[in-house]
Amino acid sequence: MLAGLRGFRSRSGRVGLVIFLAVLVTALAAPVLAPHDPYKQAVARRLKPPAWMEGSLEGNPLGTDQLGRDNLSRLIYGARISLLVGAATVVLAGALGTVLGVAAGYYGGRVDYVVSTFINAAWSFPFILLALIIVAVLGAGLQNLILALVATSWASFARIARGEAMAVKNREYVAAAEALGQRTWRTLARHVLPNVASSLLVIASIEFGRAILRESFLSFLGLGVPPSIPSWGGMLSEARPYIFTMWWMVFMPGVLIFLTTLGVNLLGDGLRDAFDPRVRGS
Repeated sequence: MLAGLRGFRSRSGRVGLVIFLAVLVTALAAPVLAPHDPYKQAVARRLKPPAWMEGSLEGNPLGTDQLGRDNLSRLIYGARISLLVGAATVVLAGALGTVLGVAAGYYGGRVDYVVSTFINAAWSFPFILLALIIVAVLGAGLQNLILALVATSWASFARIARGEAMAVKNREYVAAAEALGQRTWRTLARHVLPNVASSLLVIASIEFGRAILRESFLSFLGLGVPPSIPSWGGMLSEARPYIFTMWWMVFMPGVLIFLTTLGVNLLGDGLRDAFDPRVRGS
């Protein structure tokens, strides 16, 4: 795995890494970078254009929204929601999918049959339908949004972990560990998991970008985070009535969603190339 990271020479991967780090730094330094309180309303200053357009206000370089809140500050704080949802989804779905996938691939038999059935069911169940069911039962909110994303993302990790574990368990060093009487959990931790980690890391980058898109989509529909919390999808939803008259209110959060997702996907391409021995050798 470390050898793969040392071979991280893909140009697209480096571009993706720069974009991702820029968004990450922006999210972490939001209280310092944001010029205003993103929650503060000033109706008298509502719907003002960006600084380069006539009618703009000093101190609001990207204008204000329908409640007079500073757009730049809300965009900066919106990065926190996107990264939080992406990270939480990848960690929780990755842990669940890895455990189930490795168990299915290593043990086989009935364990593999049961896990594979759940994987196929998760892949065939529409994401939006599951999200609607979870929101209808538990209500809208950040925690329930993450739950819906985890419920539809774990299968990707489980499918890859299962295939990798099936390949690794037949290798000589695993057979030697079993012959020496090593406990199963120790064999999995020392010999199986390190060999599937590279593939899972690439899948994690893909699922991270997918989680950001899905969070924006659900927030746009009103099924994600509460409207009071700054999020890029929520800003898109609030800007719908002004799409033909104040295009910048839709354009700015849309561009950030696009760039962040693009950066994560490019980073995933770079990780894939770094861990692929055929690409690394060339």
